Formats: sequence, C-alpha cells, structure tokens
Amino acid sequence: MLELRSCCEHCEKELPPDSTEAMICSFECTYCKECALSLFENVCPSCGGNFHPRPIRPKAMLRKHPASGKKVFEPKSDALIQKMKSRYKGSSPEKR
Repeated sequence: MLELRSCCEHCEKELPPDSTEAMICSFECTYCKECALSLFENVCPSCGGNFHPRPIRPKAMLRKHPASGKKVFEPKSDALIQKMKSRYKGSSPEKR
C-alpha cells in the first residue's frame, strides 16, 4: 500500500492524500508536479526513474487505511539534479 507521503521531498510543498499535484516514482519518492516535471524533467533525482501522478485513495479507504503522514524533506543539490538529468533524460523510462 502506498504511504501517501505528506510533502514534496524537494520544496516541502504540502501534498495531502487527495492532492492532484503529487507525483511519485516506482520507489515512492514523492515530489510536487512542478519539481517532478519542470525542475527534474521527469527524471527522479534519487533513482533515475520516471514519475506518475500519485493515485488518490478513496475517502472510505483513507479512513480505514490512513496516509502515513511520513514527511521526507531532502532537497537535492543542483549538481545531483543535473547529473541525473544528463544521465537519463535522453532515454525513455523503460530503457533507463
């Protein structure tokens, strides 16, 4: 089950469980849409994977299985962002 982390790991923007701005990679690194698509250009700076919109858990299931509230705030350096983008940006996610 997804943790539904509470904020962008880079800019700390709040991302509640019903946010349509939350983007995740296959390791559930969580970023806001602005960071994931504009700044990182769809390359996860942690793993090199791509991003997809985080699913929204239905309210009834959210009551039964609440979001973790886990807050991960680990801003990435410009050097790391550039390194990951230059390494992976030119290749499609399935070939990374």
